Amino acid sequence: MKAMIIRLEQPQDYREVENLTREAFWNVYRPGCTEHYVLNQYRANPDFIPELDLVMEDGEKIIGHLMFSMAEITLDDGTIFPSWTFGPISIHPDYKRKGYGLKLLNYALEKAKEMGIGLLQMEGNIGFYRHAGFDMASKLNIHYHAEPREAEVPYFLAQELIPGYWGEREGTYCPPKGYFVADESPEDFDAYEATFPQKKKAFQEGQLPQFCQSCGMPLMRIEDCGTNADGSTNYDYCQYCYKDGRFLQKCTMDEMIEHCSQFIDEVNKNMPKPMTIEEYKQMMRGFFPMLKRWRK
Repeated sequence: MKAMIIRLEQPQDYREVENLTREAFWNVYRPGCTEHYVLNQYRANPDFIPELDLVMEDGEKIIGHLMFSMAEITLDDGTIFPSWTFGPISIHPDYKRKGYGLKLLNYALEKAKEMGIGLLQMEGNIGFYRHAGFDMASKLNIHYHAEPREAEVPYFLAQELIPGYWGEREGTYCPPKGYFVADESPEDFDAYEATFPQKKKAFQEGQLPQFCQSCGMPLMRIEDCGTNADGSTNYDYCQYCYKDGRFLQKCTMDEMIEHCSQFIDEVNKNMPKPMTIEEYKQMMRGFFPMLKRWRK
């Protein structure tokens, strides 16, 4: 048998890698997954870094994949600071929890350093990524666009690969636009997803927080979700915003923010520091443009 190797992805690998990515991420971070479509579309994105588009191969079987992208951090003074991100990182289910993911990631991080990549941030499980040197990005004063600035976001991680690259700066990170491609083109994603064998979506323990893509309400159970025209569960919108394939309110984003602000007392029960209504509205004005319904 051939030895395990890590090499650059080739065009003939594309479909196999996308199927691997789908299998690796299904119901892990959200019901279903979109990572395979992100990868499919990202290869033509100018932010994509082909020198870090890597597969891990066991014999003639691809069992792992990892891609990197250029990214940006908006500093507090409004200027843009160059940075990078990575993912999805995929390991075939038969090879998980055997150290292959960490081996692939560490190999890629060394390559990234050699290329002069100084700072990485990403969304993921700190229980895994801490073994590759990552910690909560808040410790570097890098804030996540969808969370309060003072929050220690356990799933938003960062690592300074080149000492001193980030320094004492402070800013806010938003994932590159290419990661939202499935939300921006849902019909195209659905058509692409239909080319794969059908799989059942489900909520399960360990997933990242899911929010209604209209009002921002947390989605934690099927009962929280809206319904499609055929009666099936819609995992993007809550039952109060979406039913039978249509929105229940005709409103602007600002009107939705005004409506949601009346629930400030409930929101404050889960906040480390209570917010005023105006503070909450300001936070939503930053968060809502990233939701699928309001994204431009």
